[in-house]
Amino acid sequence: MGKALDGIRVLDMTHVQSGPSATQILAWMGADVLKVEAVTGDITRRQLRDKPGVDSLYFTMLNSNKRSVTLNTKSERGKEIFLDLVRRSDVLVENFAPGALDRMGFTWEVLHEANPRLVYASIKGFGPGAYADFKAYEVIAQAMGGSMSTTGFEDGPPLATGAQIGDSGTGMHTVAGILAALLQRTSTGQGQRVQVAMQDAVLNLCRVKLRDQQRLEHGPLAEYPNDDFGDEVPRSGNASGGGQPGWAVRTAPGGPNDYVYVIIQPPGWAPITKLIGRPELVDDPEWATPEARLDKLDKVFSLIEEWSSRLPKWDVLAELNKHNIPCGPILSTREIIDDPTLRANGVVTTVEHPERGEYHTVASPIRLSDSSVAVERSPLLGEHNEDVYGGELGLTAEELAELSSNGVI
Repeated sequence: MGKALDGIRVLDMTHVQSGPSATQILAWMGADVLKVEAVTGDITRRQLRDKPGVDSLYFTMLNSNKRSVTLNTKSERGKEIFLDLVRRSDVLVENFAPGALDRMGFTWEVLHEANPRLVYASIKGFGPGAYADFKAYEVIAQAMGGSMSTTGFEDGPPLATGAQIGDSGTGMHTVAGILAALLQRTSTGQGQRVQVAMQDAVLNLCRVKLRDQQRLEHGPLAEYPNDDFGDEVPRSGNASGGGQPGWAVRTAPGGPNDYVYVIIQPPGWAPITKLIGRPELVDDPEWATPEARLDKLDKVFSLIEEWSSRLPKWDVLAELNKHNIPCGPILSTREIIDDPTLRANGVVTTVEHPERGEYHTVASPIRLSDSSVAVERSPLLGEHNEDVYGGELGLTAEELAELSSNGVI
């Protein structure tokens, strides 16, 4: 059976993380993703190397299921070859600095004229306006998208989240835009531009904090554990920020990730009181209702922690799950990479690479019933030059040799 995006050719002119995370999803869905790299390669091939002389995990884990060609798009012959590739493609994705492709001569108008059906997706740090020329990095996007100001504890500094919501989060938004544009093309016959900014994507993921900013106009946010409220949403530690209070409680033996996150729903209060040895709190008017507990949530979770801190987290998890109490263990990266369930489901998988050997990576989080995904290794730099330039564009071996010696490929 074919894959969802069989027959779709993607020119991947992205680097680092935001763009490659988007094009990798497209590759997993079956698109032929052709990574067009400078002759020196994507910079992440060399960044954070754990083994000398081979592609880094940074690169391999963001570029699986793709093909690689090298091309100097600043050379005149390189420009001609690039436009030949554009004419044969459905999607172009780039995350260069603002205006970089325009300065090479590849404006939207030029690309659209070369291939009216082309979907041209751009990822930038910021949208038009005062921030447009700011340099964008993961944590800068978090800082300017509302995430850092609302992450951390009340008496501490703003914190970055470990999840790459600026880079990979923007990549996922870009995938949605590309797929929508491809769908619309089936009725219009025309491609279009897709533009996504990292700041905007982070802000979209922080929309509940803007919800709470407006709720502040009507008084303190009761579900937050904070004592004081100003005129902006505070950092609230591990509070869920939703309708049901939650917190991470410590478990034995007290290591850095020996915690279980527990959410208290009204039906769960009675079984929790029995588990922690305080059944009298079920009928105590000071504790019995969610409203009564709201101003003492710190004490509520302290009582739970007195019980949980004496047990290993997997025992705590088992006891809570017996009573259908929402909870989850804090899983370390070591635990995740070894997790038998994630392994069995193929979420964490092992890949063989011809130069670095075996490595572990994350597989597609999107499952389609009629389009399975097998994670294939990332391509070596320029591995598919001959296939694409010779087999598809019809260049001879002599022409390829000349292009290589001239630094075009």
